[in-house]
Amino acid sequence: MTFSDPAVYTFILEHFGVAVSAVAGALAARGRRVDLFGVVVLALVTALGGGTIRDVCLGATPVFWIQDPRYVATATLFGLGTFIVARRRDPPMNLLELADAFGLAFFTMAGARKSLAFEAGPAIAVALGTITGVAGGIVRDVLLNELPLVFRKEIRLYATAAMLGAGVFVALRVLGLAEPWPAVVGMVTTLGLRLAAIRWDWALPVFEAGNPPR
Repeated sequence: MTFSDPAVYTFILEHFGVAVSAVAGALAARGRRVDLFGVVVLALVTALGGGTIRDVCLGATPVFWIQDPRYVATATLFGLGTFIVARRRDPPMNLLELADAFGLAFFTMAGARKSLAFEAGPAIAVALGTITGVAGGIVRDVLLNELPLVFRKEIRLYATAAMLGAGVFVALRVLGLAEPWPAVVGMVTTLGLRLAAIRWDWALPVFEAGNPPR
């Protein structure tokens, strides 16, 4: 088995996504007086939520983390590790955004790739790739009683970066580019847009009430 084997790099993509998303989920609990159990729950829903929705939509049952419990172990270990480390020293202010950006890129590619493997059309693959990338964070923020990151102007090109990255991946697959390059280019696109938006405050227009026409 090599990295060019789709099963191998999907496994790698999803484990990286699970790990960094679990870190993001645990960091989101910091300063909110959430106990250790709550931190682990937030790490698990952030890491596994998007892929669960994707698999249910595709009819890929049992879902990936039930089929392979190593994903649950990875999320739990990284959530616990983040809890232990963050209690001893203050993490950088932008660490949550960075962890979320990497999780977004990895999961978006894994979601789009699995959708194509289940013979979903290109548009569906882009949609499910985006959902895989953002849904776990949405569930996490709802549990924390917050407006999800994906809907906040100040978070800057969150779902947009995932959608464009998934679109690049699917387009390259349709054009016949050999694996794993479509996933690599798609990840770089998603991550690059997300980090650039954080750095330079890129954002979509906000729907605000204005003065009615006279």
